[in-house]
Amino acid sequence: MRKIRLFIAASLDGYIARKSGDIDWLFTDGDYGYTEFFNQIATVLMGNKTYQKIQSFGEYPYPGKKSFVFSHKLQGTTDDNVEFVGGDLQEFINNLRQASGDDIWLVGGGEIIKYFLSHGLIDELILSIHPIILGDGIPLIEKDSSLETLLELTNVKTYESGLVQVFYNLKTNNC
Repeated sequence: MRKIRLFIAASLDGYIARKSGDIDWLFTDGDYGYTEFFNQIATVLMGNKTYQKIQSFGEYPYPGKKSFVFSHKLQGTTDDNVEFVGGDLQEFINNLRQASGDDIWLVGGGEIIKYFLSHGLIDELILSIHPIILGDGIPLIEKDSSLETLLELTNVKTYESGLVQVFYNLKTNNC
């Protein structure tokens, strides 16, 4: 079965973007393991807000990867980069995991991360913690006591920039 992996960056205080959705504070001076990770995945999943933000970057950043965007309004449609899916997400995700191929990357954002956590669908979390405190923004994980999940630390990498990357396996069931 293919693993679903959340590879994401956050500020030290747990935000993945500013309230406006801007990610101008993210380091872009190095690879930070991105290329190695990208080469291990075949499929990209994201929420519609994240996809709309990615559209503002210009060129689509995930060429050669099968990409799905979760959207109830646009489900069943496609564009040059992605297929929009909605409806029974649990069945869609289970079928995707059973298909052959490399792993699946859950790109974000916060709402879809909450859904995946609440349904025990994330196998691995790779979190790049940037040495900045934003004070406000879009949280990595929305507050919800039902999301309590055990993590198993598998690796830690540090970089001269001050970025710390932590690797966790998630337990199969919530606490």
